[in-house]
Formats: sequence, structure tokens, C-alpha cells
Amino acid sequence: MHRVIGETALEDARVSVDEALEIYRDMVRARRFDERALALQRRGWMSGYPPFRGQEGSQVGAAHALAETDWLVPTYRSNAMQIAHGVPMSDILLFRRGFPEYASDHDLNVFPQAVPIATQIPHAAGLGMAANDGDSEEAICCYLGDGATSEGDFHEGLNFAGVFDAPVVFFCENNGWAISTPRERQTASDTIACKAEAYGFDGVRVDGNDPLAVRELTEAALERAREENPVLLESLTYRQGAHTTSDDPSRYRDGSEELPEWRTADPLERYETYLREEGALDDAFVEEVEDEAEAELEDAVETAESVPAPEPGEVFEPVYAESTPRLDEQRAWLEGFADREDLRELER
Repeated sequence: MHRVIGETALEDARVSVDEALEIYRDMVRARRFDERALALQRRGWMSGYPPFRGQEGSQVGAAHALAETDWLVPTYRSNAMQIAHGVPMSDILLFRRGFPEYASDHDLNVFPQAVPIATQIPHAAGLGMAANDGDSEEAICCYLGDGATSEGDFHEGLNFAGVFDAPVVFFCENNGWAISTPRERQTASDTIACKAEAYGFDGVRVDGNDPLAVRELTEAALERAREENPVLLESLTYRQGAHTTSDDPSRYRDGSEELPEWRTADPLERYETYLREEGALDDAFVEEVEDEAEAELEDAVETAESVPAPEPGEVFEPVYAESTPRLDEQRAWLEGFADREDLRELER
């Protein structure tokens, strides 16, 4: 287990004061985004949302380890990682409202979010194999949750990565729960990291609520990956809230988990305390960061709301290059349904 906060002074933490503060800024941005997104969902602004409160240190720390040329392969819960890596907040909000992903047409090396569990893992392995074929210096950071390690895609993806020396860091964020299933009910392995041994490469663990430790280990893992040595990195964090906004964690979680305080403590509060004790952070900077995050969020919501709602028929456009008879029948039915007088009367 690699630890930094509380044990290592900032000047010895292999990160500049400026970057340590940028990590704090991104953690605040991520926390405020999560709070706003949850509030927006509760008022019906979007249909569903997967909160990540408590995992900001893990995701932001990993994002700061990525080189510009590296690829991020995210899932639905890695929004803090995407935001810290440069994905506009408005893109993520629009995606949650059902629009195509990455509406801003950014040029970041980021794959679309994978919503089905673990399907992104073979994609990441294939992306790494392609990078090898192209003699590229790129490494791939594949985000996954602990629940993904129980899927066949996990084993297949890691097996391919190990056999073909794919330059992939499988960044497993172990937040304690795979929806309602605790870790001890989904694997008999001592750790998730030790699973890497079966595929012929290294597995390491890190205190996921320590963004500096996560950044340091992820950076080292990416360097190993660039040398064609995959790594499985298990980041130990804790999901403070629900799995999604359709979940009720009180039905399966009673707060009796025997986890250490460093894992369940709030990572943002913990990191802020550390920076203050190191003399790197003051009230003026905190206020500045909070104000900037609020302004960024207001702009993101305004941008998302300014995008006109698509016409119902547009759902058929990206299915095939050329329409099919069956698709034409479905389009005609939808157009007839939308033109019904009784529906228009209800709208009035």
C-alpha cells in the first residue's frame, strides 16, 4: 500500500506546490459538479445520474498522471476523472440528458463512457495492442469499478493485455460496493490487485483517498505500461452515496462496514487539511476556487440548456448508413403517433 498524506511533507511528495493546488482545484470542481448534477436530476432535469462523492481524490489524482497523448477509457462513474482531464462539464451534462457524447467536439484522447459493466476493458486492451502495432508512445488508462472484476470481460481483457504486452493501466476504483454487493461477496481473492498475477503482470494498491499517492502510482504505472508492461492498479476508496439516483443504499448498507478511517474519510476535507497544514492553502484561495467552480457550473448548465431538443425522428439517423424497410416502418409509425390529435390536446 502506497501512502503519502499525513506521512510525507508536500516538498517530498514528488509534486510541485502549484500542481498540488491544481489537484485541489479539480477536486473542488468535481465535488461541486457532483452536487449540482444530483440536484438537477432530482428536479427532473435529467433521467438518471451516478454520484461519485467520496471518490474525487482517486479520480483526480489519476487524471493528473495522464500525459496529453495517453488515452482515457472511462465509464459512467468516472466523471471526476474526465473533468480533471479537460472534458467540458456541459458535455457530461448533455450526455446524461440523452444527447450524443462530447457535444463540444474536443480533441482529447478520451473514449465514450461505457455504461454496461466491464465492456470497456477489452476495448482498452485492443487500443493498447493497436498502439503497439503503431510503435506509439501512448499508454491507456482504463477506468473500472470493483464490480467489473466479476465480469468475463475483465478476465478476457486482462488476459489479452498480458499475452500481447498491451500498454494499459487497468485503474480499478474499489469503492467497496458493486451496487449492493460488498467486495467480500464477489471475490475470495485477498485483494483485487493480486488478480493481475494470473495474467502475468503486476498489481499494486494505493490509498485512493490520497490524490498525491494516486497520482504518483498511476504515473509510475503508465511509465511501465509504455514499456509494454500492463499494470492493474487497485485504488481503495469509498462510495459515500448511492450507486445511482435509482438506488437506495439504506436497504443494504447499515454503516457497520469495518473499514479504516483513512478509507471512509472525506477525501476533499482531508486533502484541504493537509494543504493547510503544509502552508500551501489559505482561505483566499479556497474562496477563489469555489467561486470559479460555481461560475463554471452555471455556464455548463446554461450551455446544456441552450441545445435544442432533437426531433423524435432523429433517433433513426445514426442507425444505418442507408435506411432499411423495417426502419422506415418504425419511422412512419412514430410520425403518425406524434401527429395524433389526442396527444396534441394533452400537450395544450
